Amino acid sequence: MTMRAAYYEKVGPARDVLHVGEVPTPEPAAGEVRVRVRWSGVNPSDVKSRSGLRHRTLAFPRVIPHSDGSGVIDRVGAGIDRSRIGERVWLWNAAWGRAFGTAAEYVCLPSRMAVKLPEGVDEVVGACLGIPALTAMHAVLMDGGVAGKTVLVSGGAGAVGHYAIQLAGRLGAARVISTVSGPVKAALAAAAGADDVINYKTEDVVQRVRDITSGAGVDRAIEMDVAVNGAQDLELLRIGGDCVAYGSSPAPLNLAFPTLLAKNIQLRFFMVYHLADADRERAIATLHRMLKLGALTHNIGERMPLADIVEAHEKVEQGKVAGNLVLAV
Repeated sequence: MTMRAAYYEKVGPARDVLHVGEVPTPEPAAGEVRVRVRWSGVNPSDVKSRSGLRHRTLAFPRVIPHSDGSGVIDRVGAGIDRSRIGERVWLWNAAWGRAFGTAAEYVCLPSRMAVKLPEGVDEVVGACLGIPALTAMHAVLMDGGVAGKTVLVSGGAGAVGHYAIQLAGRLGAARVISTVSGPVKAALAAAAGADDVINYKTEDVVQRVRDITSGAGVDRAIEMDVAVNGAQDLELLRIGGDCVAYGSSPAPLNLAFPTLLAKNIQLRFFMVYHLADADRERAIATLHRMLKLGALTHNIGERMPLADIVEAHEKVEQGKVAGNLVLAV
């Protein structure tokens, strides 16, 4: 049997290396489930892997991309309770260190990486949880959380930032400030719950934060591009504050040690693919409580068919989508 899937066999520009065609349909091994994929999430990390930004050679002869997705379990391998068949699930790390991601009609993966989707939550939302929502959740929860704190979220209209604004507010932040690049994105950040929104294209971010906080600075900066914004974050943070960075452009990281030292600033870096089991379980449990309560809005910027995966990768690569881009499989 074969299935329809997107794949690449070398790294490079999307139009040069991405193909959509028929490939063998996988069967679940022991400890695995097979998921009939409904939605596949496209994230910047998927684009970076396909472009060769991380590695110029592939670890596998062929890669089906995308780590995030959602669908329904249709088969289980040895050792997995058959009661899981028919379960609606969302997926994490499907393509991380693996050859088979969610840009396909079926994907097999370890049972624990297929998480039951709470009742009443649309399957399209499931394709936004593995990277965007869990990244935002861990950035908010880590190292004591944000209760009573003033938090700055960079890129508040983005897939991670939009969730981070909501989660910070719902988990007790005293004030949430966000930066954006234009009025449309400002409206998205404000709708997510940001108390103050700063257009970094037209405003002096450091001065605006100082004005907002009466000169005190913020307790935590949740940063999407520490290479670009790190020096600014050091100026924005109060003494003893922390910068939680989950992403960066390829530019070298250049931070002033005297400022770090004088302000007792803590730098926190993490990759959502490598979360410790306890951290991931905590993030998922907290996220599910909010999903069951209907406490979150989901910024799905664009929905496209799997056949348009090349255009989808190009849009994510060029920053043309405010929010999550998902593919209907």
